[in-house]
Amino acid sequence: MSESPESTAKVVEAIWRIESAKVIGALTRHVGDVGLAEDLAHDALVAALEQWSRSGVPVKPGAWLVTVAKRRFIDGLRRTAVFSSKQDAIYRQAESCQQSTATDFEVVEEQIEDDVLRLVFMACHPVISRDARVALTLKLVAGLTVSEIARAFLVGETTVSQRIVRAKRTLAEARVSFELPPPEQLHERLESVLEVIYLVFNEGYAASSGSEWTRPEFCREALRLGRMLAELVPQEPEVHGLVALMEIQASRLRARVSASGDPVLLGDQDRDRWDQILIRRGLAALERSARLCDALGAYGLQAAIAACHARARTLAETDWSRISALYDALAEISPSPVVDLNRAVALSMAFGPEAGLEALEALSSEPALEGYHHLSSVRGDLLERLGRFDEARSEFERAASLANNERERKLLLDRVSALAGPSPMPDPSSTAGANPGIER
Repeated sequence: MSESPESTAKVVEAIWRIESAKVIGALTRHVGDVGLAEDLAHDALVAALEQWSRSGVPVKPGAWLVTVAKRRFIDGLRRTAVFSSKQDAIYRQAESCQQSTATDFEVVEEQIEDDVLRLVFMACHPVISRDARVALTLKLVAGLTVSEIARAFLVGETTVSQRIVRAKRTLAEARVSFELPPPEQLHERLESVLEVIYLVFNEGYAASSGSEWTRPEFCREALRLGRMLAELVPQEPEVHGLVALMEIQASRLRARVSASGDPVLLGDQDRDRWDQILIRRGLAALERSARLCDALGAYGLQAAIAACHARARTLAETDWSRISALYDALAEISPSPVVDLNRAVALSMAFGPEAGLEALEALSSEPALEGYHHLSSVRGDLLERLGRFDEARSEFERAASLANNERERKLLLDRVSALAGPSPMPDPSSTAGANPGIER
């Protein structure tokens, strides 16, 4: 039964979002060039729009797209009159696939998962810049459009397109092969992959700029990539650690935003709205990570911190002393000023705001935190808890002037307004909501 072009387009779009990484990965394995593979995949997508409205969606749409793209690649080579030696080699490789038909879809399907893993490692290769890795991964592996990526990071579509083009060119010039890294390089390359997934999730969980407090679609894409990676490299503890962190953090997304889109801080969140299924998945992933290693890595430790919040039925029941100890361990293996800032918040909740302010003093002259609005917002929280309201107001004003996210800026200005009236009572729960490492 034929479908209307409009309904077919919607189906194709949904399938592309799910299958694009598999299709591009499989084609890259055959043609050896990720840019060419993407072009071929889009050609197959056009064919799907034309044919599926008449014949219906095939049982294995991803395999169908791969097979059609390969055939078109072979046809294109045959129409070329003169071949370079490189083209000849590609032609011979592709020729071996020319008999592919619908009956070969099972074989294609079996090869696809490994191809996706290779594509992830290629898109996150350290030879390209971090911004380019993020853009290329979102485009090729997560299936987002250039306009979606540009809107998310508040940059122009031209900028995103240029990053992606440069990344593809760099991969080609560096002759990055479409294969999993050898064992001696796996750890280094895996770090790059995990970093990109982590960055994508964080941008969704606490948008760095724009008019929305969260971007749940980014969290979903990062979770999908993390879960996929965990299935493909099940013996890597930090992969499970990152998945655990994302599952637990994602469980709070619904509770972090009000009906009007405004931020809801940790102390004000309705914990009944936390997704218990995601929490259970996260705790299970954390257990897997712990079983696979003698000591948790950086992502595992962050997941353990998130688990402390997930296990607490109320803010008062949170084990802040354990969170402080976990931040001590995190600072040992992955030192950074942001980790130290998070540790100061935990210390303030465990041992009082004076302890937190003392820890902050060492960070006041830290170059990496210059212009970082969370430093001022945390100091404002602690000063407010100590009843030093004028100083707190100044810190919140500074934080608001530095914040790029519109919702967060409004939240900080609201706190300035609250402190401008009659002296309020300190709120010991407010600090927990102002810091990205504990809860934003």
